Amino acid sequence: MILAILQVRMTSPRLPGKALAPLRGEPMVWRQIERLKLARSLSRILVATSGETADDPLASFLVSRGQTVFRGAAENLTRRFLRCVEAAGPVTHVVRIKGDSPFVDPALIDEAVSLARTTGAAYAGNRVTPSFPHGLEVEVVTVEALNRTAAEADEATAAGSSPLAQIRRNPDRYPQAHLVAPRDASRLDWRVKTPADLAFARGVYDALHPADPGFGYEDVLGLLQGRQDLGRWAA
Repeated sequence: MILAILQVRMTSPRLPGKALAPLRGEPMVWRQIERLKLARSLSRILVATSGETADDPLASFLVSRGQTVFRGAAENLTRRFLRCVEAAGPVTHVVRIKGDSPFVDPALIDEAVSLARTTGAAYAGNRVTPSFPHGLEVEVVTVEALNRTAAEADEATAAGSSPLAQIRRNPDRYPQAHLVAPRDASRLDWRVKTPADLAFARGVYDALHPADPGFGYEDVLGLLQGRQDLGRWAA
């Protein structure tokens, strides 16, 4: 089973509550889930958030839509990841997606999962060797590697960083495979962190979503060539 874990929080220094901010009539988090469901390689999607009161509205909304949510200590991503894996059943790989990425590309997810499977790598994705726009990060890790790094990490390390960060830092112990874009677009940042970023996301969704809800990053790049009002995110 390939399990996707979407990490989402309501707290944000510059844009609180962005997960529930509307994109074409639906909360941003739901648009992400819709796009994840278009990835053919994924068996199941879980949302991981904290147990803090600030994340109650997020959890309530998702549960009302039938989406499984797992909540845990805000500062301990390792425990939250492992809890998701344990609850999901016989998982072989975990795909990690972050909640500030409304342009997550289903095709890139499928490519990263295929790369992990064909190479046998413990870790595969497009983050270590940046070439795609920020906000399109896809990380695939084997459950075996996830369990191993969690078991070896002391409490302070486990609480202080993502388990995937520990795996990324140790390529000698965890074989890696990297997905590289045909042309380098790593200078671009399409993450939603500010009100201006949200306005950009809305502009892109308004232009592309009606015709193709699963539009890819190449579609966004093409759109930006003819939209001076969105030019900030094309340079």
